[in-house]
Parts: sequence; C-alpha cells; structure tokens
Amino acid sequence: MARLKDHYEKVIRPELMKELAYKNALQVPKLEKIVINMGLGDAASDSRKLESAYEGLTLIAGQKPVMTKAKKSIAAFKLREGVNIGAKVTLRKDRMYEFFDRLVNIAMPRIRDFRGISQKSFDGRGNYAMGIKEHIVFPEINYDKVDQVRGMDIIFVTTANTDKEALELLKKFGMPFITR
Repeated sequence: MARLKDHYEKVIRPELMKELAYKNALQVPKLEKIVINMGLGDAASDSRKLESAYEGLTLIAGQKPVMTKAKKSIAAFKLREGVNIGAKVTLRKDRMYEFFDRLVNIAMPRIRDFRGISQKSFDGRGNYAMGIKEHIVFPEINYDKVDQVRGMDIIFVTTANTDKEALELLKKFGMPFITR
C-alpha cells in the first residue's frame, strides 16, 4: 500500500471528518485521480521530439501515456487535424499516491526559487490544476539525455464539492500552498 494512501486512511480522513462535520466516512473528500498533460506544439514537425517527451512522461508517471491529437487544422501553426501534438496520462489508486508523494517531497523542492503554489487554481468544483515549467525536476529524468526542457500541466481531481474542502484535503496531504 502506498504511504500516502495509508496516511489518508488513518490520519487525514478522521481529521477531515471532524473539521468538516461529516457524519459518514464516505462523505469525506478524497483524491480521485491525477492527470498529467504535456503539450508539444513544436512536435508536430519533428517526431523525435514527440518520442523524447513520450519517454520522459512514461518515466515520470510510471505508466504509458496516451498521445493527444489535434482536433482542428490551423494553417498559422502549420498544424493538421489528427497530428500528434502532446501526451497525457491519468494516474489512479497506488500509482497516483506514489506520484503525489514524489511530486511534493522530491520534485517541488527542486524547483528554482520555489516558495509554494497558488491557492487560486481551483475550478469551483474541488479540482486543482498547476503547471510545472521544467520536467527535469523529477529524479527519474536523466538530465544528460534531455534534448529540450518541457513543461507540463498536473490536474488533481478530488471528490470534494467545494474548493474549500479540496484545499483542506490537499493541505493535509502536504501540498505546499502559499499562505496569504
């Protein structure tokens, strides 16, 4: 069992049940899935860049990503419909908790000039989205083999009904939010 999953069951869920005044343990919000998306606009012209990013995302997530394709043709961007322009992966259960643990405890402290993440990126339904500018902060990536530093979007999908509940849940998991 993942360390964070065990921590959620034994510590976080009872604390949230008291704080949010829930009567049933199933009402307590939980982390449902984490979606990692890497958009590669310049990869439409060079398939080697796409392969490199695909391999990097595979190492970071621990499972194979799915290629995302262009929905429309846009001549200004030299983009045709159906061309691979990115990769995404959805993590659930143990892999999700393992990734969350690595993100918070290893990758985020390695980000240059890191002071915390904003509390403003909630969507109104209890989901949180954040971006990372450099994928090389993850220890799985060998810096010498990286041809180009890429960014990625990470979306945390929770079962929380409000942003306040989701914020409390992510804080309990150790997410380093900026306090204002």
